[in-house]
Amino acid sequence: MNASADVTAFILAGGKSTRMGRDKAFLDYHGQTLLARALALARPVAADVRIVGSRDKFAAFAVVVEDIFPGCGPLGGIHAALKSASTELSLILAVDTPFLTPAFLRYLINQARGAPEAAVTVPRVAGGWQPLCAVYRGEFAVAAEKALRAGRYRIDSLFDLARTRVIDSMELEQAGFSESLFRNLNTTEDLEALKPGS
Repeated sequence: MNASADVTAFILAGGKSTRMGRDKAFLDYHGQTLLARALALARPVAADVRIVGSRDKFAAFAVVVEDIFPGCGPLGGIHAALKSASTELSLILAVDTPFLTPAFLRYLINQARGAPEAAVTVPRVAGGWQPLCAVYRGEFAVAAEKALRAGRYRIDSLFDLARTRVIDSMELEQAGFSESLFRNLNTTEDLEALKPGS
């Protein structure tokens, strides 16, 4: 399957992990960095793949988008991504979710295409919203900027204000996907658990 020309994928790679003491993007996952894994997930589904983070750190790997509102967490990254996108749909992925698959990302994009009225198409599974594995339309940047200017950085608080297409656990299961896709790597123990023999 060809990568979609109407989707830009953005890998949120900014910031250090306070629990791991270094950039998550460069942590090793099965012999490749988490960043390399994220890029490998996104490239089969989106013709344009970019990294949201520091140009100094990431320019060697892909086109880099830097935050317009620095230090505001993932919402700042989503806002910067949407402001830079020339496509209608933007796939947002966290760098630390290596268990996702291109098949699921295609499914997510297709759900967003089928809900043109939605500003965001987002799973609500595995105990909560998954805003860092979601498809956004450019209009979401308006709500994001308003929140950022007001010092409010919670992404899911904006889903009630914006039109939202929710994918719940039952729908995910019926489509043949598991909630374990959304596991992320937050601690050194999470990484250790992935090593052979663990």
